[in-house]
Amino acid sequence: MTHLRVGRPSGKVRAARITDLAALGELSRLCEDAAAAGRSLGLPVTGPRIGVFSLFRLPLGAFRPNDLLFVYEEDRRVAGLVRVERESHRDDWTIVELDGIAGLAGAGAGDIRFRLVQQVLREGQKRGAARFHVACTDAGGNVELFMQAGFARYGAEKVLHRSAGTRLPEPWSDERMLNAGIRPARPADAVALMQLYAAVTPAPVQRLEALRIPDWERQGANWRVPRSSLAPLLRFADIETYVLVAADGPGLAGFIQLGVAREDQPHYLRVMGRPDADIAELVDFGLGDIRSRTSKGGDHPGDHGVIAPVRTYESPIDRRLEGAGFRAISTVTLLMREALVRVAEPVLVPAGVRTWEVTRGS
Repeated sequence: MTHLRVGRPSGKVRAARITDLAALGELSRLCEDAAAAGRSLGLPVTGPRIGVFSLFRLPLGAFRPNDLLFVYEEDRRVAGLVRVERESHRDDWTIVELDGIAGLAGAGAGDIRFRLVQQVLREGQKRGAARFHVACTDAGGNVELFMQAGFARYGAEKVLHRSAGTRLPEPWSDERMLNAGIRPARPADAVALMQLYAAVTPAPVQRLEALRIPDWERQGANWRVPRSSLAPLLRFADIETYVLVAADGPGLAGFIQLGVAREDQPHYLRVMGRPDADIAELVDFGLGDIRSRTSKGGDHPGDHGVIAPVRTYESPIDRRLEGAGFRAISTVTLLMREALVRVAEPVLVPAGVRTWEVTRGS
């Protein structure tokens, strides 16, 4: 493992101000330079020219009051930034941007980024954060940086992209949707969606992500489930969700989340399906729906295609997407740090039953 040289750089970490906008823009350009080696997350960094800043319009795009943005300043020069999205209905914090360039006084980019992460963790402890999430490429010491800050890796995602030059399928008719068993998702589907999620997600991942039925009921602009490395894109998209009804019994066989971009970025597609379900038609429907919602079926101005994250344990969904014109452009590691410690405590309950008391960890 690569050990960071974590000293005490002479600069300071502080909350960002609106007057930092020009400096953050310059930092953005420096970090986009491949020679800078200051990129810490990199979602994605290969394939088409799609960088983190262009995806999420950082550093100040769609910044919400409950989000956090800290900068590292040295000799009146901004040399690093970290941005955290805080989910309004959960105590989950997601680091969506972390960048640093070598400081004037000799502070390395790794030192700066580590200090910024530590600042986020301290703020989380003060504000009652339950979990810290981050997704990054496993290159340049990125994963080691977070693991030394107490994060643990729990999965990986393949990021696939469908070029804007590839024509989207024709939109589906209502009759075809009905015959295929595809319909819009409803809050009443929350239990069935939770069951679908449990059927396709390993138990350790379920425990860490700790999704609950109320999370599946909250559909709309702030809907962040199922979690993915590219979920921040949903802030810049009009979201629709559909389900595939199981043909051989009750319940759901598949789910698709669509985000049609309102900005100059890719559209978003997230698919979840049972191992025995054929989700090829669900993907074709989703791409056709994106086409129907963009410029009356024509090419969307400045369109960057469609981007789709797939967990490695969700195969063969990645092959179904590749069959629909997608290709893999990056693989990212998912990491999480829990700020809660689960302790089993016996109480006065019927014999053999134990309750779980959740206490704050250090």
